[in-house]
Amino acid sequence: MSWQLTKQTDPGELLREFDWVRAMVGVPQDPLHHAEGDVFTHTMMVLDALTAMPVYQALPAGDQAILWAAALLHDVEKRSVTMLDDQGRITSAGHARKGEYTTRVLLYDAIPTPFATREAVAKLVRYHGLPLWLFEKPNPVQTLLRVSLEVNTAWLALLARADVLGRICADQVEMLYRIDLFEAFCQEQGCYGKPYPFASGLTRFQYFRREDVAPDFPLYDEAVNEVVLMCGLPGAGKDYHILTHYRDWPMVSLDAFRRQYNIDPTDRKGTGRVVQMAKEQARQYLRWKEPFVWNATSITRHLREQVIELFVTYRARVRIVYVEVPQAKRMEQNANRRYPVPEPAVSRMLERLEIPALWEAHEVIYATGE
Repeated sequence: MSWQLTKQTDPGELLREFDWVRAMVGVPQDPLHHAEGDVFTHTMMVLDALTAMPVYQALPAGDQAILWAAALLHDVEKRSVTMLDDQGRITSAGHARKGEYTTRVLLYDAIPTPFATREAVAKLVRYHGLPLWLFEKPNPVQTLLRVSLEVNTAWLALLARADVLGRICADQVEMLYRIDLFEAFCQEQGCYGKPYPFASGLTRFQYFRREDVAPDFPLYDEAVNEVVLMCGLPGAGKDYHILTHYRDWPMVSLDAFRRQYNIDPTDRKGTGRVVQMAKEQARQYLRWKEPFVWNATSITRHLREQVIELFVTYRARVRIVYVEVPQAKRMEQNANRRYPVPEPAVSRMLERLEIPALWEAHEVIYATGE
């Protein structure tokens, strides 16, 4: 049976089932763009608009479930960011980005969901407003190609259309026209409903780092070394993956340095020292042109970018391996480790977790068992 967030579709039943739906009630919106009322009213109207669309009705049940869940969750974090700006207008800046994190936590912990399904929902929540604002970005083509690697752009347009139809506003016709332009632009760029087909993994990686790279031109690979960057929550199975696939590779382990120098993971100053020691060890392998594994949680893009920049400076080819298991299994594995990480600390990490995107490295592998 296909995954479903819930079998309930009645607004009253949704209110009874989910506390985060109840939290939408009474959250105000700018009447200029949302004359229909609060976030809950808008969300129910979006669901009605989505399910009434012939395009939605023609989708397989599994695809419908993803879009329906994204529609229900698309404004889930307006509850936490809505405020009055300097002009006294209601604003909810940042709700989509924060909503992605909330969706990921919810569908990993509270409602166990297959990895690919969960990430499809989370990314639809994150980018649901993009079709309206793509052409205001400094580089619309680059933005679109990057986003196409993270989310189905055809679904994104469908969700954006439901978002516009599920509100009362004076500029509805203009916004629907923007979505039409977005769809046409996706088709023109060859990424409507599918990732953009970059010429190679190297081209894909460098396209978002340099201004002189064409996405359809295969670059010459000048790499002289290879580095595997592990990523995943404590207890996910990174060490087992390394033992299985990279048993004979040297390893740079942040945890090993912490244990060697008795540095607590919560000690920020100590962690800074650990990272510097790990980078220096990595430099040695890079100078020797010896492949190695960087073993750390690497849960945020910022952390990954810092070390990837180091690796590519030495002309290394970088492979990110993201490891994940269901929450219950992860907790069991964490508890059985020789050095378990306290679960409250893991919960805080989960709230900050950014799944590696395909464009972050030369190659990205999702070791999730799917």
